[in-house]
Amino acid sequence: MSQPLNLSDLESQLASLSAEEGLKLVADLFPGKVVFSTSLGQEDQVITQLIASQKLSIQIFSLDTGRLFPETLELLSRTESKYKTRIKVYYPETASVEKLVEDIGINGFYESVENRKSCCFVRKVAPLKRALAGNAVWVTGLRAEQSANRSEMKRIEWDEANQIIKYNPLLDWTFDQMISYIEEQKIPYNPLHNQGFISIGCAPCTRAILPGEDARAGRWWWEDSKKECGLHAK
Repeated sequence: MSQPLNLSDLESQLASLSAEEGLKLVADLFPGKVVFSTSLGQEDQVITQLIASQKLSIQIFSLDTGRLFPETLELLSRTESKYKTRIKVYYPETASVEKLVEDIGINGFYESVENRKSCCFVRKVAPLKRALAGNAVWVTGLRAEQSANRSEMKRIEWDEANQIIKYNPLLDWTFDQMISYIEEQKIPYNPLHNQGFISIGCAPCTRAILPGEDARAGRWWWEDSKKECGLHAK
């Protein structure tokens, strides 16, 4: 499968639309073929609210790696209850997790970037591919100011690895804009955010950041890398 020929036209249509309007457009253009991946972060909670408030035909799903914070799983439940929707949860394959732990140990991801990426692949990337299969558009909560790598991304782009259109409706939103929207709409969010956990992933791989640190500094804090797990690799 190759990049859709109408991607530039879609980009032009979305350029003048708000995130709310853009989500409605892609849902209308690709009925039943749009999915949104939520990690229950603040950006993702905003998008969940935008989808739910318009009752859009966009399947919301999440990846449970088996190593998430209890607060994250509790938020998933609260979100389903508030918006009267079901978030489809994908899990890593049991055999793959068992083989991973046998090879590198239960916390072997601390020992090397290679080990950590192997863990991310088994627990996140492989389940994501199952979730995206057969769909046309993948909605994400990426924002450009989250990291240098993400600042280079576009609002709408072709994801070659997953053979799908990726739509980032909040790409140009600022952190303050996002927080204001969450407060205005009374959107539920992870209480760990109030403790300095800005970007929240698996519990063993996430720490609170210090004042002045990059938002992604708390992810895989023991290594010097681009702070990505492979879900949004360029």
